[in-house]
Amino acid sequence: MTTPKFKKFKIEAYKPGKSKFKKFKIEAYKPGKSKFKKLKKIIKLSANESALGMSPRVAKIISNQKLNLERYPDGKSELLRKEISKKYKCNFEKIICGAGSDEIIQMICQLFLKPKDQVVVPQYSFLMYRIYANIVGAKVVFAKEINFKVSITEIIKKVTKNTKIVFVANPNNPTGTYLTKKEIIELRKKLNKRILLVIDDAYAEYMKNEDYKSGLELFKNMDNVFILRTFSKIFGLASLRVGWGYGSKKIINALNIIKPPFNVSHIAQLAATEALKDKKFIDQSIKHNFLFAKKIKTYLEQYQIFSNSISANFLLLDFKNCKHTAKYLYEKLKQRGIIVRSTEDGYHIRNKLRLTIGSKQENLAFMNAVKNILN
Repeated sequence: MTTPKFKKFKIEAYKPGKSKFKKFKIEAYKPGKSKFKKLKKIIKLSANESALGMSPRVAKIISNQKLNLERYPDGKSELLRKEISKKYKCNFEKIICGAGSDEIIQMICQLFLKPKDQVVVPQYSFLMYRIYANIVGAKVVFAKEINFKVSITEIIKKVTKNTKIVFVANPNNPTGTYLTKKEIIELRKKLNKRILLVIDDAYAEYMKNEDYKSGLELFKNMDNVFILRTFSKIFGLASLRVGWGYGSKKIINALNIIKPPFNVSHIAQLAATEALKDKKFIDQSIKHNFLFAKKIKTYLEQYQIFSNSISANFLLLDFKNCKHTAKYLYEKLKQRGIIVRSTEDGYHIRNKLRLTIGSKQENLAFMNAVKNILN
């Protein structure tokens, strides 16, 4: 099995006194809004956070635990990695934990990329792939999507001798579309073995379609595939910033050299470990998501607002056939204290909105607001 090449670091000691810094020509990440001025009561459906919050088991253990906050956390996240290994039946030594999967994306880019290297990302994808690649000086190339779905043909067209990484989120954010098991296997086969395929499984737990398999399920034993996972979605721990990556021992060992020494807090490790054990809560979250995603999707179709098939905890709403624009509904919802995600910021997708599936009360409030606005 071929392991893609990565950099070896010869690091010079810090030399104080210089005040110059690099200037980046990068469009900064713009998160979904979380508040509006003059509005105290907000329903936030813009960031794909957990509809049901955190597991009751997590809440209980955090409230009952005597936390020694003066102590550094376990820099290797050993208990968490053991629990991940147990739940997903994967190799403990091939797991690395980070302050959200964002940090692991950053480390992967630091490890594999140098100036003039090339990274291929789908036309519409998680913005941090391009941002971290750009920071290290790599060239980001966008592969056209077909009907807002990742295209294997278009990705392969963009690959050159300088391509080092291909990033794919599956299901994809913000489009909600996905590659089937057959398609993602085909992509790995068509890519040169030296290219690292990074598959982001952030929304994998929500996917129940028979033609889908997560990256972790398909590529556990492949040295040229790296898997990203997060605790921010189904596990409801977005505020704690904890995620993990899975790859070859060679890659994990190299990442551990450049990883910050205490990057995942003790509370985050504790909460994530307990969250993995609460199967009942995870099942409840999946059931809730599918029930309300289906209900909202059907409800909006009467206004000619259509969306992707249910694959994650959000819907990408298309206003092409609606008599009102996405911007019109966004502004009217905003006046009522309901925040959804504009896809024009960062993603540059016109006349669409991304809607997170919320709690029962939030979803009913959203549908009622739509009724009052569009009728």
